[in-house]
Amino acid sequence: MADAIDDDLYHRTKALLEPGEIELNGAVVHTTYDGSEDVQMMQATIDVGDLIAEHSGHDPKDCYVYSGNDDSDFSSNQHQGLTLDDEAFVWECQQLLREGSFDIVIYYEASADHEAILEGIRELGYEVTGVRGD
Repeated sequence: MADAIDDDLYHRTKALLEPGEIELNGAVVHTTYDGSEDVQMMQATIDVGDLIAEHSGHDPKDCYVYSGNDDSDFSSNQHQGLTLDDEAFVWECQQLLREGSFDIVIYYEASADHEAILEGIRELGYEVTGVRGD
């Protein structure tokens, strides 16, 4: 956790990864986008989701983003990456506006290449804190 920028957010993300039906890892993607840059925020989410899909063995072109606008189980800034053919889980995230800019808290199956995902996020130009579920 030495690279964690926000200890509280790190621990809250870690709690989301607690054992469930599948083992998960996650990342906190720190952006400089403020509340008025929702289009850029969504593009960042899609770009990170595509990286996760790629490093999870899925073709990003075979995945889509479900935002759940008509689903009472979702909040307004909660999104899922699902596969087109069988709607299988690829990733899920929440976009949080904290201290004037957005952070994306995103989690995915632990079988994905966690280190490659983190490196890819850095290559996109974002600061990222990796969170392992184990």
